[in-house]
Amino acid sequence: MADAAQLGLNFAPPPRRVWTVGDLVSAVRTEVERAYPDIFVEGEISNYRAADSGHLYFTLKDDGAQIRVVMFRTQARLLRFRPANGLQVIARGRITVYEARGELQLSAEYLEPKGAGALQLAFEQLKAQLAAEGLFDAARKKPVPALPRRIGVITSPRGAALQDILNILRRRHDSANVLIYPAQVQGDAAPAELSAGVQYFDRAGNVDVIILARGGGSLEDLAAFNQEGLARAIAASRVPVISAIGHETDFTICDFVADLRAPTPSAAAELVIRSKLEIEQRADELRQRLARAARYQLLMARQQLTRLAQHGAFARMRDFINRRQQLLDEWVYRLASGQRDSLHRVFQRLEAAGARIRQQDPRHRLAGIRQELQARTGELVLAVHEVLLRHRGPLDRLATHLQALSPLQVLERGYALVFDSTGELIKDAAQLHPGQTVRTRVAHGTFTATVDKIDGDA
Repeated sequence: MADAAQLGLNFAPPPRRVWTVGDLVSAVRTEVERAYPDIFVEGEISNYRAADSGHLYFTLKDDGAQIRVVMFRTQARLLRFRPANGLQVIARGRITVYEARGELQLSAEYLEPKGAGALQLAFEQLKAQLAAEGLFDAARKKPVPALPRRIGVITSPRGAALQDILNILRRRHDSANVLIYPAQVQGDAAPAELSAGVQYFDRAGNVDVIILARGGGSLEDLAAFNQEGLARAIAASRVPVISAIGHETDFTICDFVADLRAPTPSAAAELVIRSKLEIEQRADELRQRLARAARYQLLMARQQLTRLAQHGAFARMRDFINRRQQLLDEWVYRLASGQRDSLHRVFQRLEAAGARIRQQDPRHRLAGIRQELQARTGELVLAVHEVLLRHRGPLDRLATHLQALSPLQVLERGYALVFDSTGELIKDAAQLHPGQTVRTRVAHGTFTATVDKIDGDA
């Protein structure tokens, strides 16, 4: 048989390429992102976790599979509801690979609950939470004064609602003073400005009642009045608050928390004054046109900014920052978990050491030694007392005998001791001479005398 060279066949082995893990995962991520740049995925949320950085991490699953999902802070801030475990949602985003673990994940740009809309779900979630806390209870609501002297109105200075209220009040009670707190009633900044208005009137104490007003609109238009911060500011206000938002069929969270709900801003003016005069013109046409023009200009500017932000360089930079932020979140999470475990172990060791120290407390040992010392001292005193009693009899006899032999006893019988000037005891009269001074000791005292005459032995 002819070999391969003779037949003109070349069976060269394919070139061998050795990938690093990082290069392989990066290449796979690039291919996946190209293949699935914008997709919709439906599933149930599980393992939900909101990081301190503002990013959201969770898993979407169905009966047969699951995929990790990350929603970065920029997109998460736009959510109108709170994601929760067990919630069925539809997520829109792109498929990518988290290189640190080599895991497939969905980088979500948009999230909506399946079935009910996001705003409606957020409304129901917040309503249930505040109702459980008792913020809707009638018992905590304050009565509205029948004829307030000063009325605070929080609304847009360009809105029709303000004009309606002012016209009604001017016609029905021209002596009432109105203080206006200008605030946006639509948009991202509206809840903070409305809350600041309620807190300002409550803190200043310069009005008798507050009217929170806005004209009608869709659920999206009224979203500012369905925010938790504004609801809590109304509940905490010491001044009664009337909610006059939208039309009669519109209901917001503020309506449930406020002390009184008015179907419309005009009705609020009627309720606060307790009269039935007709409503004058609602809005100034020029202000409405200016407001619409300003909103149109803002919308065009926002669209242009969005187009610029979608440039490839910005997208790559944002993607790089997001991946690093995700890695940082994971490190922070691991570090926090490790610190908690370490502190728990240290606490357990401290508890065990404290127990041992309490068992070896020197005060307990000193108390035992003190008791034993007192007992030994008592025994020693008794023993010494017994010894003294045993030796007291012989000692008394010796003392009596010694007393009998004492020179003082001899002196008691009338004898005396005579000493010369040098203090030597005179035992023989021959030691003396006339005129010599002697000192005599008797039983009770001494005296001196001069020798006058010396007699021989008797």
